[in-house]
Amino acid sequence: MTPPGCRLRPVVRADLPDVFRLVHGLADYERLTSSFAATQADFDNMLFAPDHVAEATLAELPGRPPVGIALFYRTVNTFRGQIGMFLEDLFVEPDCRGQGIGLALLRHLAQIAIDRNYNLIQWSVLNWNEPSIKFYERIGAVKVDDWQVRRLSGTALNALAGGPARDA
Repeated sequence: MTPPGCRLRPVVRADLPDVFRLVHGLADYERLTSSFAATQADFDNMLFAPDHVAEATLAELPGRPPVGIALFYRTVNTFRGQIGMFLEDLFVEPDCRGQGIGLALLRHLAQIAIDRNYNLIQWSVLNWNEPSIKFYERIGAVKVDDWQVRRLSGTALNALAGGPARDA
């Protein structure tokens, strides 16, 4: 169920400025703009290169540029022998929240997962983001307590690969 006047659609190459704007808006909301280094060319590669790794859906309201985005990619669950979906970015412009747009985007992704026979949708949420955590709990998402997220990048990544150490 999509809110009245809201339209969901797959991203197309002409949407790259809006993809960039919306993901940058998410970085701002998450207080991570200092970590935001992506370019429109990076999004073009992720979403439209022959070996693209991600997909995205935009939410539109009449008379406005896109107001929401869900950017996702496939994952694998080797223990179950199944494919899943990782939701990398979910963002709705602040003045459009509370209208059901985020829920509509998640319902859309759930339908994609069902249609493709994926066994789950997974994502991360910052510990301090209580409004989002409560929203996710309301739709039935559960916290995964048994796992910790780990990241290897920059100098540590290069050192492990045996290459020259440099910061990213």
